[in-house]
Amino acid sequence: MTTLFQSLKPAQKFRISIGDIARMLRIPQHLIVRVECWAYVVFVHRRDVGGQFISYRKLEQWKNAVACQIQKCSDIPQLQKLRLDIIKDYRKHKKQYTKESRQFLRQIRLQRWNTLRQKLAIANNSSTIA
Repeated sequence: MTTLFQSLKPAQKFRISIGDIARMLRIPQHLIVRVECWAYVVFVHRRDVGGQFISYRKLEQWKNAVACQIQKCSDIPQLQKLRLDIIKDYRKHKKQYTKESRQFLRQIRLQRWNTLRQKLAIANNSSTIA
């Protein structure tokens, strides 16, 4: 289990509906009997193919939770540490990340980086003026 996974705690914190899973799998909702959130994966019991396991990392909630963690970073060192945690998680679970989610998270991280740099520059300018 990676540091990122431990901090997000998807099994406890994600609220995953049958509709969410049906959209992700591109199947009608009536084919899903139940969805179970296990410690490391989501188990989907389907009428047509039996059971199916889905990684939390493939869910929209994962992408949104990571983006939220990025936006909560209050300084650049904290953002850099989170970036390293994301990179480690990605390297270990490459197949579970889509290109779109990687690009989205990169964009959010760069926006946060720019915001934090601007705040730092303003703080530095204020201290040199005073």
